[in-house]
Amino acid sequence: MIIQAMSDTFPAPTLPAIAARPQLHGVARLGHLGVIRVAGDDAVSFLQGQLTNDFALLAPDQARLAAFLSAKGRMQASFVGVVRVPGEVLLVCSRDLLETVRKRLSMFVMRAKAKLTDATDEIAVYGIAGGDIAAWARRDVGPAVMVGLPPAAGQARALWLAPADGAAPEGPALSTELWLWGEVASGVATLSAPVVDAFVPQMLNYESVGGVNFKKGCYPSQEIVARSQFRGTLKRRAWVAHADSAPAVGAEVFHDADPAQPCGTVVQVAAAPTGGWDAIVSMQTHAAAGGTLHAGAADGPVLSLYALPYALLDDI
Repeated sequence: MIIQAMSDTFPAPTLPAIAARPQLHGVARLGHLGVIRVAGDDAVSFLQGQLTNDFALLAPDQARLAAFLSAKGRMQASFVGVVRVPGEVLLVCSRDLLETVRKRLSMFVMRAKAKLTDATDEIAVYGIAGGDIAAWARRDVGPAVMVGLPPAAGQARALWLAPADGAAPEGPALSTELWLWGEVASGVATLSAPVVDAFVPQMLNYESVGGVNFKKGCYPSQEIVARSQFRGTLKRRAWVAHADSAPAVGAEVFHDADPAQPCGTVVQVAAAPTGGWDAIVSMQTHAAAGGTLHAGAADGPVLSLYALPYALLDDI
């Protein structure tokens, strides 16, 4: 997965960066993620017509970040998609969404030669962080597939997909908690059940992290996504923030300038290695320009913003 370097779209205050964490290093089994297998001669063309990214040009062992949208352009799920072999695509997503979205996607198969099954029990998902990811990629991984992810806090990351009855990748153990924190620190949100149907892709910066392709063919709500981008109407973005106590996923975010009206939503939360909690929040762009942010209520925990670890794609 390639994270594009793009220019920023609006002025923002100077924000501190999340420092690199040497302890974000090792291998973690990722039980919170599941795998949908899309198999058949039309697997790639079917997904090409359903998801926000281009799967037609995806070579084996490459990955795409993509979203599945409702008729109103709202995200129903996010995926890391991998072509393991010709005619088979693996979609890694939040496990709490897997069966619902598998059934919904299956409704659109119709005459296509593509079958969607839950492969979570057959394919183990591991996260690898830190160290020399390139060296990992040069290994003979056998039936496993390894694909790069966006870095987190200066540390390289990758997903390792392998048969569940096979050997785990070798390396020091990395706690699930630290991996989850790395997901937040990357600034690239994984959609989960509490925030389904809440965002168009740009509200989570998906167009800026390689999750939307504006040149591919049609998919559900493509016109809504394109109109938001090309008409310069992007009013909400995702940010990484810190709080002393844990905000709930799906909690509203409030700004002290207008405490009666929420300005955003908490998308993803993880315990920070140095204390407190880090979160991805989606909120109105003007709310990031100054003032005090609170999670959950107008007097809830204070949110302090970090600088995004990537630049945002300009409105076109």
